[in-house]
Amino acid sequence: MPRFTPFAGVRYATPDGNLDDLVAPPYDVISPDDRQRLVARSDHNAVRIELPAEEDGRDRYGVAASLWSSWRASGVLVDEDAPAFYAYRMTFRAEDGTTRHTLGVLGALELSRPGEGGILPHERTTAKDKADRLNLLRSCRANLSPIWGLSLASGLTDLLPVDAAPDATATDEDGNRHELWVLSDPSVIAAVSDAVARTPVVIADGHHRYETALAYRDEVGAGGPPGAASVLAYVVELTDEQLAVGPIHRLLDGLTGPDPLAPFFDIEAVDDVPAGSMALLTASGTWQLTPKPSTVDAAEADLDSSRLDVALAALPGVQVRYQHGVDRVSAAVAKGEADAAVLLRPATVAQIAETGRGGERMPPKTTFFFPKPRTGMVFRAVDG
Repeated sequence: MPRFTPFAGVRYATPDGNLDDLVAPPYDVISPDDRQRLVARSDHNAVRIELPAEEDGRDRYGVAASLWSSWRASGVLVDEDAPAFYAYRMTFRAEDGTTRHTLGVLGALELSRPGEGGILPHERTTAKDKADRLNLLRSCRANLSPIWGLSLASGLTDLLPVDAAPDATATDEDGNRHELWVLSDPSVIAAVSDAVARTPVVIADGHHRYETALAYRDEVGAGGPPGAASVLAYVVELTDEQLAVGPIHRLLDGLTGPDPLAPFFDIEAVDDVPAGSMALLTASGTWQLTPKPSTVDAAEADLDSSRLDVALAALPGVQVRYQHGVDRVSAAVAKGEADAAVLLRPATVAQIAETGRGGERMPPKTTFFFPKPRTGMVFRAVDG
């Protein structure tokens, strides 16, 4: 079963705990415009190390390592005195208009390969993203943003004391509230560690970061940094009430109309995308896509991402990129940044859990958990 332990975090030194200008989304949901806006908010915004850029003739990873080191040395970032867990609550407005909360705990999750230590991935990964994250980990020797794990342990949420005022807060660009509590009470630490260790943890988000951490652990070996055997993880109890899951849609280059998809889908031109359906968007129109029985049978899983993969396997000239949010997808097509897009329906929490338990993998970028934990609420150094 997974080993989950406290760690001495590295946190921003803010007198009032307000991190609005300092935190950032995880790297894989930040557009160039997003990055520019975040850097404009503060020279110390976490995006400068989470998604570094070349500066003064230095490569991206050298810049990130220099900033990480200098911020710690100058007191912008301060190392905690003792190991702790960190309760982290996100408050957001759901699609139905209700206010919801996701409450979990940040800690160090011991790394293990599937089938070895109770860590269950549910998505496949891509080599490009893993190479980028590995170079960043090598340079900074730090976990900058957490993976997101789903614990099958009932009652984990109730172990997290969040009645007192939080130690750090932030409000993100969508109005979501992020709150952090330092949990240093030995009895709380023991209870949380024991609860997570009772059942497997399904990786919900951050598969590339998890596999990168595994590669780094194996690369440095037993003589490497003391924290390389674990990874920063946000562990949340697996319940529908705690989680909001959306789809990650597909931007397509090399597909300008619906005809190439006709062998795989029944296609109907529509003015608006019907609720609860797949759809193809191009500059010239919108079409509802209904998978044909043969496509459903050929798909690896009962998911729109798997069904679309069946079609794309027969269309080698079509290039795929990933984008969350219908508004962002529509804008990309309207601006000519993509020839077309396919809107997908989300996987369910039950499907994610079942896929993880069965040792199978969904296609890359199938699930979009939201809100996203902010990079910069707490960092974890792997070099002690």
